[in-house]
Amino acid sequence: MNEKKQQLIDFNFEKNFKHEDFYISKSNQHIFDLFNLWPKWEKNFLNISGENYSGKSHLIDIFLKKYRGIKFDSNDFNDQCLTKIKVHQNIVLEDLTKDIDQKLLFSLYNIIEQDNKYLIITSLKPIVQIKFDFIDLVSRSKNFLLQSIDKPDDELIFALIIKNLSDRQISIEKKLVNYIIKRIDRSYGKIFDFIYKIDQISLKKKKPIDLKIIKEALGE
Repeated sequence: MNEKKQQLIDFNFEKNFKHEDFYISKSNQHIFDLFNLWPKWEKNFLNISGENYSGKSHLIDIFLKKYRGIKFDSNDFNDQCLTKIKVHQNIVLEDLTKDIDQKLLFSLYNIIEQDNKYLIITSLKPIVQIKFDFIDLVSRSKNFLLQSIDKPDDELIFALIIKNLSDRQISIEKKLVNYIIKRIDRSYGKIFDFIYKIDQISLKKKKPIDLKIIKEALGE
């Protein structure tokens, strides 16, 4: 891995959303580049989809630190939120599901259009695949720029393992990381489950991480 790409994501062990902690890889480069083009986007609506632990919130926090704005969780989105967005150019709605107040979401869309603001929505799956009951939302969802975070490649898996173990004051040999990469499921959730498991096994056995512990954590 070259020096240009030594930017690490610290996903959940320590809440650190500094720009320099972000690891750019093929999985997320396209979204990072799009953020850097703001406000010269084709549309004022952006949807970022990706599985849990894929770095959606980290990307959002980097964006808001650079360009400013306001962020809401879809589970807490209410009428008062609509009044708070008036002074902000960028509005973020995280973890969207069909359980949100759909008429309220439609009102938010209208405000974004009328006031020429920008709306970024994060979700597990693309917004066009969310089966809204409110029919007008179905058509509005087609107005979004759709960006998804891909499954992690070898570079990103390597970085995630090294960084998150380092946050736990655990060092590991490169050859063992390469062994893990060849066998672990390419899922952000599985990667973090694995990191938790090897940490717990190592603590329980009071032994440093070795091949035997890794195999146990992998279920081999």
